[in-house]
Amino acid sequence: MEAKISVLLADAGADFRLLLREALERTGEFQVVGETGDGGQVLTLVEETHPQILLLDTMLPVLDGMGALQRIAERWPKTQIILLSGHADMQLAVQAMTQGAFGYLMKPVDFDDLLFKIEDAAMQSRLEYGNEATGR
Repeated sequence: MEAKISVLLADAGADFRLLLREALERTGEFQVVGETGDGGQVLTLVEETHPQILLLDTMLPVLDGMGALQRIAERWPKTQIILLSGHADMQLAVQAMTQGAFGYLMKPVDFDDLLFKIEDAAMQSRLEYGNEATGR
């Protein structure tokens, strides 16, 4: 049996994180290894959990998603980062992708689209780093 893909949720919306956690774990393919609504905690959680995939809200308190993206992409380049934004900003999307984001989706996000992007990121993680990928 293949190991579950580890996912970290960093989103300002507690209800959204709960729904997302439940939906991801229901697939049987993913394990949510942590969650936060605080950008300041994202770096600590990535360091502690080494997720393969990070869902990262652009609008987090303390440290915004773009600031976190830059630091995480430099320090943990194997982590596939999918940014979620409530604001349509093409320039921000392009900047995120050039700084190492795997994907950029607009909120409210269609769950099927998000799941497809997460599965795509999981496939990329497996291709690049094998089944034992841990983001380290």
